[in-house]
Amino acid sequence: MNNTQPEGSHIPLADRMRPNDLGEIAGQEHLLGKGKPLRHALESGNLHSMVFWGPPGTGKTTLARVIAKQTESQFIGISAVLCGIKDIRDAVATARKVRQSSGRGTILFVDEAHRFNKSQQDAFLPHVEDGTITFIGATTENPSFELNNALLSRARVYQLKSLTVQALRTVIERALTDARAGISMHRAAVADAVCERIADAADGDARRALNILETAVDMAVHTGGTVETTWVDEIVSGANRRFDKRGDTFYDQISALHKSIRGSSPDASLYWLTRMLDGGCDPTYLARRLTRIASEDIGNADPRALQVALDAWNAYERLGSPEGELALAQAAVYLACAPKSNAVYLGYREAMRDSEEYGSKEVPTRLRNAPTAMMKELGFGGDYRYAHDEDQGYAAGESYFPDDMPLRQYYRPTQRGLEKKIAEKLAYLRKLDAEYYRQNKKTPR
Repeated sequence: MNNTQPEGSHIPLADRMRPNDLGEIAGQEHLLGKGKPLRHALESGNLHSMVFWGPPGTGKTTLARVIAKQTESQFIGISAVLCGIKDIRDAVATARKVRQSSGRGTILFVDEAHRFNKSQQDAFLPHVEDGTITFIGATTENPSFELNNALLSRARVYQLKSLTVQALRTVIERALTDARAGISMHRAAVADAVCERIADAADGDARRALNILETAVDMAVHTGGTVETTWVDEIVSGANRRFDKRGDTFYDQISALHKSIRGSSPDASLYWLTRMLDGGCDPTYLARRLTRIASEDIGNADPRALQVALDAWNAYERLGSPEGELALAQAAVYLACAPKSNAVYLGYREAMRDSEEYGSKEVPTRLRNAPTAMMKELGFGGDYRYAHDEDQGYAAGESYFPDDMPLRQYYRPTQRGLEKKIAEKLAYLRKLDAEYYRQNKKTPR
């Protein structure tokens, strides 16, 4: 077996296999395909500051390097994790010297750009403005939340997507056949099924795919030359799918779960629930969200939904993982299948707006308690109509709002589930109100 090591083989395979031009970049066709925005800008010579936003291993750093090479610009890379204002100043000073000595521009690439604070981000602005540097930032976080508006106004945001299995297969096959930097010299046999398993396990991350491949081939070199699928399973065992407990992936996935339940899709609800559990999400957080969904999206169309969610939460607290997670799945399916109503949610928001708008209006004296003689003398509780003493247990025509506030109808039940019956009851009560006003020749307030 030929174990000759290529030059620079001590460098990780993922770094050795970085593409050198746009044509070698796998994936991101929505940006780099013919006629697509970024490719068009580069081919037309319109180099501009930009921010690459996307998950790990999607080519943010690689793309910045390729752009520098294509535009014959100097490339300076810094990491916001390790650098500060002094490093920014040093990079700008170097860019000025290069411009003066050779006329070349400089691309200043900032990895993990979202980790810079506002003052550090502001330090780039004058140098971007006068053309000393072309800023390219890379971030896994939503730029609109993490980067300040002044910097965003000077840079275009390009969103990079997770690589498809097909794109990852291209990355893997290139590494297996590249004689210069790849691992073809090991002459390890890697079957299509193994490549497919690696591409699937990489979860959209090219760096992860190449790391898995490199480890598997290294095992083959020492054990007989054939990479086994079981080895890939062992390498990725225990590795969760991509899930950032504080970042955009977290909020994207909980949004997908919420919308799947709201959209009455039990199957998609189970998928997103298990995706988050597989990714390491705290099950108690999911229990809390399911409880919220029960009130927000189901409400009184099926009041049992809230109890189901609370019971699932309680079951998880008692059982723990993994047994308790089945209760969460049961709740998610029930909520997805239940009739939906956001009438309480909408009514709550309307009432909250009125509470803020009308301020601290007085409680009508008839609605106040009068536990003391003085309070009774002041009229507290006077003229109050005790509903149980009224016909049908309802004080028709009575108002329970502040006297100087317009009457409101916040809760508008739907015609779904139990709310259909509630709607019929409220319509009947309004009919009694109208009859009261007619008989007593009163005008509704």
